[in-house]
Amino acid sequence: MLALNYKGVEIVVKKGDITEEVVDAIVNPANSFMIMGGGVAGAIKRKGGASIEQEAMAKAPVDVGNAIVTSAGRLKAKYVIHAPTMRYPASRTNEDNVRLAVRASLKLARELNISSVAFPGMGTGVGGVPYSVASNAMVDEVRAFIDLNGPPPAKVVLVAFDDELYEEFVKAVRRLLEGSTLAV
Repeated sequence: MLALNYKGVEIVVKKGDITEEVVDAIVNPANSFMIMGGGVAGAIKRKGGASIEQEAMAKAPVDVGNAIVTSAGRLKAKYVIHAPTMRYPASRTNEDNVRLAVRASLKLARELNISSVAFPGMGTGVGGVPYSVASNAMVDEVRAFIDLNGPPPAKVVLVAFDDELYEEFVKAVRRLLEGSTLAV
């Protein structure tokens, strides 16, 4: 695990299952129609319950660059922030959409006064964005958001489901937040 403080915000990189995170909100890299079929969305629906998808679909369609919040059902988190990285389910996406989704998630977290939020690798599953590209884009957006707004959220967790994504998150955090106090 890697943890650091950047301008009053704790940034944590860890390997694990985002559905097990004990945070105020976890982020679902959604599609605009809020259909929670596979990948992270499917895992959230399986562990948290179908009510999460029903609540999200009632607010659909949601354009890429916007985000909505739902309850988290049986998850340990309080909320799920649904941020589309693609318009249609199981579509390819790109770095720009990853950036827009991260920005929208952080903006909504701030509006809701959420103090801790966990992100998976946005766009890295069926979206097809390479881990290195997604990691750099995500960390860059987190840094830019903090630079402009400061906390909240007071804690941002980047959760990798495998070793390769974890290493890319670590590289991105070390590169983009160079000069911050790092603690491993």
